Amino acid sequence: MKTVEELYQEMASAFAEETGAQVSVNGDLAVRLYAVAAQLYTLYVQGEWVVRQCFPQTAEGEYLDRHAQLRGLERKQAERAEGTVRFSAGSAAGSDLTIPEGTVCMTAGQVRFETTQAGVLEAGETSVDIPARAVEPGLAGNVAAGAIVTMAVPPVGIAQCLNPEGFSGGADQEGDEELRARVLESFRRLPNGANAAYYEQEAMSFPEVAAVQVLPRSRGVGTVDVVVATPGGVPDEDLLEELEEYFQARREIAVDVGVLAPETVTVPVTAKVRCAPGQDAQTVIQRVKDRLQTWFSGELLGQDVLLARLNSLIFETDGVANCALTAPAADVAVERDQLPVLGTLTVEEWTEA
Repeated sequence: MKTVEELYQEMASAFAEETGAQVSVNGDLAVRLYAVAAQLYTLYVQGEWVVRQCFPQTAEGEYLDRHAQLRGLERKQAERAEGTVRFSAGSAAGSDLTIPEGTVCMTAGQVRFETTQAGVLEAGETSVDIPARAVEPGLAGNVAAGAIVTMAVPPVGIAQCLNPEGFSGGADQEGDEELRARVLESFRRLPNGANAAYYEQEAMSFPEVAAVQVLPRSRGVGTVDVVVATPGGVPDEDLLEELEEYFQARREIAVDVGVLAPETVTVPVTAKVRCAPGQDAQTVIQRVKDRLQTWFSGELLGQDVLLARLNSLIFETDGVANCALTAPAADVAVERDQLPVLGTLTVEEWTEA
């Protein structure tokens, strides 16, 4: 693309050829030509931007969304992580204690969670578990067990809170590159209402679905199994039933379509990390745990767990100077209808010289 100076020089040269006079650098005509050159440059920039938005390979933002709509796709929105918070009293409650819906709890890093329903700590009990979800959608809500440590405003009689298990299901809004990959894939593998690409595209149109594997003839000729996973891992029965009804209404004639949850493959992970100078060991270890727990999501459906990838995730975590992975001992092979899930996670400081 031509610069403002190049456009000005072209106009000045054309003026000299037509009139035989040179444009004075400090003259009024030079100022006018520079103004015109700037406007022409703006048109060049605008034209180049328009060309980029015309094609899914280079379109951005809402214009990429429009390309996706032409392919029957939509950008996946951010999802909030869900889990359970345990509220405890200092001792057995003498009377029923109410924990209101919307009670806000937080991690040490100020990630906030709120209860999704009211709960009651009954007299004589010391704790009660209440469903909760992250206040803000995104991956930040996928926290490890025990990460929630405080309450914004403690309910009367409640002394502490914690999450006995990790929160999962949180996801950031789909970025341009992820959406672009899906749009381009829809061109490379054209769905025709009968092939695997069709079932994959239709299943992925559900916002709760993070990954899908299509298994043709898995139960014999004329059968198709659609295996789906959510960001949090295994889908619930409600989603499976919804997808089952959806495909039954759209399946080919004489084809038996089944929608299944994946079989889980538990992968225990044990690692040692050497912290960079000036880094707090416990903080770094927690970062590593959070990153591994986030990585083990439903998007791993049908994907092998490679030692190289696990080492890379740990080593690239902020504050890690070196790492050693002791479990798993080898790559974990996964079938297409299987989902690797994180088992026991142990991360320790590497103190040997």
